[in-house]
Amino acid sequence: MTTSNPQVVTVLKNVCQKLGEGPHWDISTQSLYFVDIDGQRVHRYNAATGQHDSKLLDDQVSLVVPRKSGGFVVGLGHTLSQLDWSTGTASVIQEVEHDQHSRFNDGKCDAKGRLWAGTLTSEPGQDFTQGGGALYTLDLDRTVRTQLTGLTISNGLAWTDDNATFFFVDSRPGNVYAFDFDLQAGTIDSERTVKQVGGDNAVVAGAVPDGMTIDTDNKLWVALYGGGAVIRLDPHTGTVLQKVDLPASKTSSVSWGGTNLDELYVTTGYSASEPLSGSLFKITGLGARGRPANVFEG
Repeated sequence: MTTSNPQVVTVLKNVCQKLGEGPHWDISTQSLYFVDIDGQRVHRYNAATGQHDSKLLDDQVSLVVPRKSGGFVVGLGHTLSQLDWSTGTASVIQEVEHDQHSRFNDGKCDAKGRLWAGTLTSEPGQDFTQGGGALYTLDLDRTVRTQLTGLTISNGLAWTDDNATFFFVDSRPGNVYAFDFDLQAGTIDSERTVKQVGGDNAVVAGAVPDGMTIDTDNKLWVALYGGGAVIRLDPHTGTVLQKVDLPASKTSSVSWGGTNLDELYVTTGYSASEPLSGSLFKITGLGARGRPANVFEG
């Protein structure tokens, strides 16, 4: 395990009433955007001023990424939509899936500004549909391509700094995967498993990998949903280098932030039995840092 001096700070207590997710650090405004999926809210926290506000939408909202030309792309139900922050209104860019029980989950942009976003399917009162999810790209001309099918809970995404490798999480069966990545074409191939983080070989019993980011040393940081922790993972060896515990079991996603991109923000889900659940946290003193998040160029 890596030696560091991590400190966990509660930034916004109980800010998400359902499931906090999808953090994106906007380096230009020193603000973190994140969502409460089932609470149907997009949140904004300005770290420079401490100001926090949010927008209530009309469906489950699962990801939020700024657009270079203004506004945001959000995963809204089974659509990719454009959000105007000033009015709080969203308009559909593409209706990607037509199953009313499907919705988008996690999503990020690559270095060319394409949006990569995955889906899952869950009928009311039922578990997630095995193989009911997929991974898509929204290109700059707003066309959609299917990258992967047969997923169950499409989740965290990250790229190496040389854009040669793409990392991806499917929370069931609990694996972190690696692919060869072609930045110019926007394609992936040569799938291999980095590590099974959940399932039979769970790092924390009962926990599954959720959101993910990467640091400047090309090590992965993975939120363990149900495990109340974030781990640092060596993608070459599958070795867990570090584990940081948090006071909320439903740790859902992570994003580098702060002036020097050396603070790791962590979103969590709400649980009535946990006083700090649903809070936004940040971890300092990790001795690592990230790279600026990409925006949608379309």
